Amino acid sequence: MEHNSQGIHSDKSEIDNITSVFFDIFTNTNHKQPDWFIINKVCIPETIKKKKNGAAEIVYNLDSFVEPQRKILSDGTLTDFQESEIREETNIIGNIAQRFSKFQKSGYFNGEYFKEYGNKLFQFIKTTNGWKINSLIWEDEKT
Repeated sequence: MEHNSQGIHSDKSEIDNITSVFFDIFTNTNHKQPDWFIINKVCIPETIKKKKNGAAEIVYNLDSFVEPQRKILSDGTLTDFQESEIREETNIIGNIAQRFSKFQKSGYFNGEYFKEYGNKLFQFIKTTNGWKINSLIWEDEKT
């Protein structure tokens, strides 16, 4: 099977951009207000997000994920927050892709500074409107 390296490079570029946009959605440094409508541009409506916490997990759809984030990022609970990818591995196979992301996040939670790391696994699908996040699972590292 012959692969179009230019197409793969373009796909990887688009996935890199979507991932970066996703991480930036939640940033509220320098009094920036998160743009919650962007999540609908980078995710399909049926996106499932799961947070692992030891043996337990919390499962979200887009609405149940965004609402608590919106609250804590706007009511002063979580301030000067920034999350960013520090390492990644992306595999693209046709119109589906998977990405491992090592991330760091920092900010002030209830006035206390924190800096933490974790891992995210993204799944992407290529739609008629380009690449979109299909699902996401993440786990914060225990310190």
